[in-house]
Amino acid sequence: MTAPTDQPAAYPFGRVRPPDAAWLARQAPEAPIEPDLPIVDTHHHLWDRRDAGRRVGEPPIGRYLLDELMEDIRSGHNVVQTVFLECHSMYRAAGPVEMRPVGEVEFVAGVAAMSESGVYGPQRAAAGIVGFADLALGDAVAPVLEAQIAAGGGRFRGVRFSAAWDADPVIGNSHGVTGLGLYREPKVVEGLRRLASLGLSLDAWCFHPQLADATALARAVPEATIVLNHVGGPLGYGPYAGRTDAVFEAWKPAMAELASCPNVFVKLGGQVMRLGAWPYPSAEPPPTSERMADLWRPWVGTCIELFGPDRCLFESNFPVDKMGTGWVQLWNAFKRLAAGGSAAEKAALFAGTARRAYRLETP
Repeated sequence: MTAPTDQPAAYPFGRVRPPDAAWLARQAPEAPIEPDLPIVDTHHHLWDRRDAGRRVGEPPIGRYLLDELMEDIRSGHNVVQTVFLECHSMYRAAGPVEMRPVGEVEFVAGVAAMSESGVYGPQRAAAGIVGFADLALGDAVAPVLEAQIAAGGGRFRGVRFSAAWDADPVIGNSHGVTGLGLYREPKVVEGLRRLASLGLSLDAWCFHPQLADATALARAVPEATIVLNHVGGPLGYGPYAGRTDAVFEAWKPAMAELASCPNVFVKLGGQVMRLGAWPYPSAEPPPTSERMADLWRPWVGTCIELFGPDRCLFESNFPVDKMGTGWVQLWNAFKRLAAGGSAAEKAALFAGTARRAYRLETP
């Protein structure tokens, strides 16, 4: 199977930008497909990064808090729960550096409590919280994790510890990652063992050339639940532009090897910023759900084939992927990708697998 692509125009893939509301308004309106199908959105962020709220050196990328999330959710599709993913949001301003990410969990737990009140609707935002902790601390990461468990109000589910790195600076690497091989470092393996011992999961994020490292980590700590982000990070811009078939041919066997690890799940989504398959803010008109499904089908279809619906889960990656599409069209694209599945398989892909992976109660 080869992957179709459109040659992207000049566009800073790999960098987060505020969604272009005027451009998104030109996307063809669509009615939600299968509007009653329950959905757990397994991956979204919350932040306030206008000029006053951003980190030093970070461009302003706007505000996306509970109001903005609920505005998207209410636009269509039956989202019943969500999972928050770390994004360096609202860290503590002082104290030991390793403990500062606890502030993000405290912040999101407050948002979750607001949602739990029912004032914002029946959906439950941040029913699961995935924060950040430096697993390279090894066993010494335990106090950080214990503080996050306490701060999470029963919603803390694990951490994302990223290893995404490429030698070409145009790619845009994960925050704090300075080279290859992070998932193979003994201290990281030790830190993952400590994470697993507390009943917490790891969200893993790397680029497709690093998938062997993710497999090595999964095999080193088979008791750990690992959720691989963004279909394994295939890259399609910078030095990878115009090499879609070659990237696919490297990515697929690496994913097959990772799928042999029964403790690994994979998220289906997050392809706007890294796959480079569509020049989102410059293309006219914006892509339809049908076009997006065509672009993503080789990658998503292969993941479902290799991992099965019981280890695959869809994600919005909003507001990052809002750079390329609206909410209704995004989930319509996912439903087009799952259209050949049985009712049980769809129930797993859109909600059931997420509840198992993140230990969520059915609302």
